[in-house]
Parts: sequence; structure tokens; C-alpha cells
Amino acid sequence: MSDYKINKTDAEWKSQLSDDQYRILRKKGTEMPFTGTYNSHSEAGLYACAGCEAPLFKSDAKFDSGCGWPSFDASIKGNVNYTLDKSHGIVRTEIICESCGGHLGHVFNDGPTATGTRYCVNSASLDFKKS
Repeated sequence: MSDYKINKTDAEWKSQLSDDQYRILRKKGTEMPFTGTYNSHSEAGLYACAGCEAPLFKSDAKFDSGCGWPSFDASIKGNVNYTLDKSHGIVRTEIICESCGGHLGHVFNDGPTATGTRYCVNSASLDFKKS
């Protein structure tokens, strides 16, 4: 178990999530670019964690970065955590759900909007709530 608000066993996560969601959220996988449900999605609403439903990003923070994954220039304060990721010989900042520890993607300081931030998120990590 962990120190997150939502703690489940590996078996519980496997039974709750789809295979892709489990691979990405719990095993830090990445979906192929331009394949995710929310890459070109533009409805108004809220993007929540697919593992625990914690609100992560507002639709007005979403933009098309052309990278192949949903991109946001801001997260909902206090709901996304940041950790150093040195996997694959690259140093990056991983973003994880503050409530359940699910892997969301990575954040970069190369965004084209006023914040200069680009949250690059796997669609499988998200669940959209229409407003």
C-alpha cells in the first residue's frame, strides 16, 4: 500500500481498470501518439483521473500542441504531483495523480501559451466529465 488517499491492491486496480489504463496508470506506460480518445477532444468539462475520479484539468486549459497526446497548460491546483523521471535515459518531470498515485504523463516547460507549461497526458489516464 501507499501514502495516497486512495489505496488499492494490484489485484483491485487490475479488476477496476482496462488493460491500457492499468498499463499506463499503474505501470507508467505510454499510449502511442495520436491514438488516444482525448487527443482531439474539445468539449467543455473536466478531465478527471480514470483511476479515482479526482479532477485534474479543466477543458479551458486544453490546447492542441501537435505532440499526439492531450495537452494542458495548467492543472487543478493540488491535484497533480510531480516527480523526477530518469527512465529511458531522459530526465523529465513525471506527473501523477495526487489522490491515487496514477501515472498521467509528463510536464514540460515548452508550452506555447502564456503559462509556458505543457502537461502531456495519456488519454487512458483520463475520464472526461461534460459540463
